[in-house]
Amino acid sequence: MDRRTFIGTGIGSGAAIVSTISAKAYAGDSPKKRRVGLIGCGWYGKCDLLQLINVEPVEVVSLCDVDSKMLKQAADLIESRQASKKRPRTYANYREMLAEKDLDIVLIATPDHWHALPMIAAVEAGADVYVQKPTGVDVLESKAMLDAARRTGRVVQVGTQRRSTPHLIEAKSRVVDAGLLGKVASVQTCCYYHMRAQGNPPDQMPPSHLDYESWTGPAPMRPYNPLVHPRSWRAFMEYGNGIVGDMCVHMLDMIRWQLGLGWPKSISSSGGIFVQVDSKANITDTQSAIFDFGEVIVGWDHRSWGDAPDPEYPWAGIIYGDKGTLKLSVNKYEFIPRGRGEKLSGVALIETDKYPTDLEDQKNWQLELHVASAIRGHMKDFLAAIDQRSQPIADIEQGHISSASCFLANNALTLGRSITFDPATHRAVNDDEANQIIKRPYRMPYRHPAG
Repeated sequence: MDRRTFIGTGIGSGAAIVSTISAKAYAGDSPKKRRVGLIGCGWYGKCDLLQLINVEPVEVVSLCDVDSKMLKQAADLIESRQASKKRPRTYANYREMLAEKDLDIVLIATPDHWHALPMIAAVEAGADVYVQKPTGVDVLESKAMLDAARRTGRVVQVGTQRRSTPHLIEAKSRVVDAGLLGKVASVQTCCYYHMRAQGNPPDQMPPSHLDYESWTGPAPMRPYNPLVHPRSWRAFMEYGNGIVGDMCVHMLDMIRWQLGLGWPKSISSSGGIFVQVDSKANITDTQSAIFDFGEVIVGWDHRSWGDAPDPEYPWAGIIYGDKGTLKLSVNKYEFIPRGRGEKLSGVALIETDKYPTDLEDQKNWQLELHVASAIRGHMKDFLAAIDQRSQPIADIEQGHISSASCFLANNALTLGRSITFDPATHRAVNDDEANQIIKRPYRMPYRHPAG
């Protein structure tokens, strides 16, 4: 699996700001055409923005990235794709971009350690925001994002697009909401993709087109390594939360949505680097977690080696009820009743006939065809919530719960014990040691949004 291209934005980097089109060039735009900016122009930044263009004739006004090569590539693409054929302004510093205060919508598709600060700055600049999952890298950073959205009254959609995946919506309606599962007390989620970086290349000087100081931002400064950019930054805990923060957040959020679950009462986890010990990556290659919601227990397992127990569901959520079992993945769903009853199934919606650019984008920008319809549905839901000033299907609060729960799983792994978390106080119950690690330190001069 190719993971997200690694992009970021910084302040105080000294990077030159490239402005290709002045704000005045857009003065004659229709007031009904939403003005959009993108922060983070890598893999999923382009995928998200291209699907937004597919569902509404927005005007992409601004692009931002600290990799000048990636930034130019995105500007060329959007200039050719959007209806106006206007070239977006380009920036190396997101604060310079937001200072224009001319954006209705900001998309954020940076590495995880750069989600919080731009998202908070964007809502404070008056924009509604679509931010990729997970929300930040630690519990209190994520909570600060939620607080900023509520304080400013802006709409914030998190990129947990399983909630907008057509066949999963169908499964929820036909199976879960219809009561075909009966009593549910156990769920298993998993990921067995071989997606952990395997290499151990030597550190080197960063390429000239990358402002590595700004890319690193609030994260600890590591020597530059080609694994970090533009491919495998998720291999390092400094920038995210490993496979739990990348893949579990999707499956946990999907299950919470399907079953109407809130915060887990307690979280435990175990694992480590047991097989792929020669890699430079410092994320786990093997990990299990338990999210205890009281009457429902949700388990998680990942292995970045070996075979999946069910090769048809290597990344999945399986809901066990006393009347049947529901298997859910990004590709399909299957309901298997216990005893007599009708088996139900559905597959991912592929819409290349309606959106022929999907094939081009699959070839050039690694768009996942089976996910394209989900991104479009997520964007439509986001736009409707903006119009109605309501909460979208993956509102920042829902994204925060799913993301923070995954962060807490890694915290529990570090501590070697379960964590009971109180969402009212956002503190671990009777656990000072846990409370010391639910907020990561920021590298100076960056300041953590939770203070």
